[in-house]
Amino acid sequence: MSIIKKSKAAIARSAATWRTTGVDDPPNGIYMDNAATSFPKPLGVEEALLAFHRDIGASAGRGAYPRAVAAGRLLDETRRLLARLFNIPKPERIIYTSNASEALNLAIKGIRWQAGDSAVVSVMEHNSVLRPLHALQERVGIKVHKVKASLEGVVDPIEVAKAIDARTKLIALVHASNVTGTLQPVADVGGIARRKGIPFLVDAAQSAGAYPIDVQAMNIDLLAFPGHKALLGPLGTGGLYIREGLELDTLKEGGTGSQSEHEVQPDFLPDRYEPGSHNALGIAGWKAGLEYILGKRMSSIRTQEESLIRQFLEGAQWIRGLTVYGPKQAGAQVAVISLRLGDLAPAELSYRLFEQGGLMTRSGLHCAPGVHRSIGTYPDGTTRFSFGCFNTSTDIEQALATLSNLARI
Repeated sequence: MSIIKKSKAAIARSAATWRTTGVDDPPNGIYMDNAATSFPKPLGVEEALLAFHRDIGASAGRGAYPRAVAAGRLLDETRRLLARLFNIPKPERIIYTSNASEALNLAIKGIRWQAGDSAVVSVMEHNSVLRPLHALQERVGIKVHKVKASLEGVVDPIEVAKAIDARTKLIALVHASNVTGTLQPVADVGGIARRKGIPFLVDAAQSAGAYPIDVQAMNIDLLAFPGHKALLGPLGTGGLYIREGLELDTLKEGGTGSQSEHEVQPDFLPDRYEPGSHNALGIAGWKAGLEYILGKRMSSIRTQEESLIRQFLEGAQWIRGLTVYGPKQAGAQVAVISLRLGDLAPAELSYRLFEQGGLMTRSGLHCAPGVHRSIGTYPDGTTRFSFGCFNTSTDIEQALATLSNLARI
């Protein structure tokens, strides 16, 4: 059977599997770009979006009529689901944002920086952490200490401790790399930050919804997360958890529907950080995604994705000319795998993977150039496979078969 016929057969099997999990039919291909945004979403997400349009359609906190009250209740219920998922004691400490990047900007720029202050980060960070800090370097004159990582992408907590100086005001660490999938020792670094009295920010863009997170056990002061990735919500959703006792300067101000007689922004949460009308439509869909995750249980999702990682890694080791980066251990990473095949440019490999196998992957630097410098793939980057909770063993078979065929060309 040709690779094209194999691809069509695999897509058909994948579609049959997806139907049994309660999601729409897949597109003409196998989606493996969940690190960018998850697809497909549970059918409940689409239904929730339509229900909001049909039954609510109002802005929260702007009226006492039933539709406005229902919108406010929706926001509160979703906050409670997030608090349950991350073991957050007070749901009002969760701030809605448009994505993880906005959450990270609020966390980073909300610190009251002065010239000479410093931040400690790692080379594994995404540009959504590095660029706000770079802006502060230029505008305020802060210093940024970057801790190196191993070839597998692991950051040593001891090296983080060594990078702290007398004027360190923030430690930021990505929980899971969007390039290698590497899981970092967040709890250990958080313990160091807590003992030093330094706020600890965790970028959970790739881990929230895919890996258990407990902000109390992990000593996390600030947790930034997107709604549209493994949390299975629509684009345009995200959030920031702010530990009680830690206050940030506002990133923006405006109407909240509360204390409208004052020109100053309200000082209580979440209103202090949520000016303007909410993306209640997106949050309605996000709530359905969270309900799906909590109903399926995080441990079940993690077990399933570890199985996919293990299957892919075991098959990849037999493909001639294939180089896989990162830990290469299912238990040490999320379902993100970067690779190179022979002399093929990453963009060319991604094109051929779709053309010959119907596989949707991403190529390039993935907005994390420091990671590629660390693992030796700069400036061309890698081709990235990222699986989600609706990918199947059949999808992995198709990915390995396509890579094997391309390796023989």
